[in-house]
Amino acid sequence: MRVLVTGSTGLIGTALCESLRQDGAEVFRLVRRSPAKAHEIFWDPAADELDPASVDGFDVVVHLAGAGIGDKRWNDERRREILDSRVASTQLLAERLSEASVKPAVFISGSAIGFYGSRAQPVDENSEPASPPDFLSEVVIAWEQATKAAEDAGIRTVHIRTGIVLAKQGGALAKLLLPFRLGVGGKLGRGDTWWSWISLQDEVRAIKHLIDHPLEGPVNLTAPTPVTNKTLTKALGKVLRRPTIFTVPRFALELLLGKDLAAALLFTSAQVAPQRLLESGFVFETPQIDDALRSILGKRDG
Repeated sequence: MRVLVTGSTGLIGTALCESLRQDGAEVFRLVRRSPAKAHEIFWDPAADELDPASVDGFDVVVHLAGAGIGDKRWNDERRREILDSRVASTQLLAERLSEASVKPAVFISGSAIGFYGSRAQPVDENSEPASPPDFLSEVVIAWEQATKAAEDAGIRTVHIRTGIVLAKQGGALAKLLLPFRLGVGGKLGRGDTWWSWISLQDEVRAIKHLIDHPLEGPVNLTAPTPVTNKTLTKALGKVLRRPTIFTVPRFALELLLGKDLAAALLFTSAQVAPQRLLESGFVFETPQIDDALRSILGKRDG
């Protein structure tokens, strides 16, 4: 199986490429610099550069590229970068795949649970987008629409609406580990924000599952058991055997990150169900937060 991956140096992309190689797949990577290794292909989405011949003949294409949501404080320029890095790259790739003489069987394109916004009731893939729309829901809608050329060409296209990916080597959990290990970890604000999470291991397994199962359209990649920030805080403290008596005030996080970014990253409350994934027969290895954290951090028990 020949697989083409964008965003291959990110948290998910790195783990996915390694797992696919272990399965015997031939993995190629789209990169924005001059190719320095075998199986690297140059592209520049900002300049609309991608040689159509270079994406011909792949069995699977997995598109994970995009500027990090929480890497920098938000201003108008950063918002534009977040939007353009997703929409322009997706549209370019979808168009080139649609022109290929040998098209992939499946195009798995990144997306996010930001589609649903912040709401009190549980949601699944049949739920409407955030209303009124916020910045991230608008980004996700445009991001998913950018695959149209591939869909029109008959390529099975999947939008993986990913939640908070938990891994010790990056993402939200990695940022939490130091204060918790120092014994100063605690809930964020009131701790009542619902976090829809998934372990990195199950994220990779779910993507591979979607390669082999005939789903298309939006698929939520979240564990079936969303938790509140307070519950995750207690679980992490238990696994690390550290106290969790502190509270990080919301205003302090807003000063640190900016009000809009703090709200989007930390205080968007969503109980997202992976309905289509479960219906397709996918079985989570770590569906519960306690087990997931023990597995991720290599702890036998709490």
